[in-house]
Amino acid sequence: MNWIDKLEKKFGRYAIHNLMYYVIILYALGYVINVVAPDFYTGYLSLDPTAILHGQIWRIVTFIIYPPSTGLFFFLISMYLYYSIGKVLEMQWGAFRFNLYLLTGMLLHVVAAFLSCYVFGANIGPMFGTYYLNYSLFFAFAATYPNMQFLLFFIIPIKAKWLGIINAVYFGVTIVAGFAAPYLSVQTLLTLYQAGIIAHPAYAVMALVSLGNFLIFFFSMKTMRRYSPKEVHRRQVYNRSVQQGEKRASVHRCAVCGRTEKDGDDLVFRYCSKCNGNYEYCQDHLFTHEHVK
Repeated sequence: MNWIDKLEKKFGRYAIHNLMYYVIILYALGYVINVVAPDFYTGYLSLDPTAILHGQIWRIVTFIIYPPSTGLFFFLISMYLYYSIGKVLEMQWGAFRFNLYLLTGMLLHVVAAFLSCYVFGANIGPMFGTYYLNYSLFFAFAATYPNMQFLLFFIIPIKAKWLGIINAVYFGVTIVAGFAAPYLSVQTLLTLYQAGIIAHPAYAVMALVSLGNFLIFFFSMKTMRRYSPKEVHRRQVYNRSVQQGEKRASVHRCAVCGRTEKDGDDLVFRYCSKCNGNYEYCQDHLFTHEHVK
C-alpha cells in the first residue's frame, strides 16, 4: 500500500465529489469579476507573496478563481473542455485522488510563487492565475487517455498525447532556458522572447509547477498504472468473466451420469464413503454404482 492509498483510507470520506463542477463555478465568478472590476483580482485575490506575508492569507486559495480565458468565446470553450477533462479523470481515478491532484497543484503554485519572488526576485505569481494548474490537468488527461482525439482549431484532428508532448516540449524549453538565461546571448534571449518564452529563472520555476503534481502522480507511483483506461477495462472484463463463470459453474456432479444440480431441483447428491477418492453421486446411482478402489 503506497502513501496515497493510506491517505485515501484515512481521509477518503472527506473527498469532494464532482469537484470540477465547483471549480467551474469559481471560474465563472472570476470571469464576472474580471469584466466588472478588472483590477480587483490583482489587487485583492491573486497569488501575491508580498501581500500574503502582510496578512492577506486568503490569496493562497482565492487565486484559483482566475478563469482560463478572459474572452467570452474561448472562456466558454475552456469551461466545457476543463469540466469534461476533470469529470472524466475523477471517474477514472476516484474523487479522493482527483481532489489530491488539484490540491497538490495549488500548493505547488504557492511554493513556486514564493520561490520566484524571494529567491529569484520576480513577483510574477499574480500574472499567471490558474494557467499552469490547468495545464497540469491537461497533462494528466493526455497521459491517461493518450489516444483521445481533439480538433485543433476546430478542424485538425490530433491525439491528446501529441498535444501533451508539444506542450511538454514548450515548457521544457522554458525551464531549461530560464535556468540557463545568465549564460545565453542577447540574440538567443530575443529569439526565445519572440517565440513567447521569457528566459528567466522565475518563469522556469513557474513552468516547472505545471509538471510538478503530474510527475508526483505518474512517475513516483508505480500503482498509477491500474488507473489507466486499458487496465480498468481489463479488470472489468475479467470480473465479468469470473462472475459469469461462477454462475455457470456446477457445485455437484454425479460421477456416473454426469448430471448436476442444474438438471433438476429435485436431484440430491451424496459422496460415497466406500470409494477411494471424492466421488459424488446422484440419488439414482448412490447405491447402484461400482465402488472405486
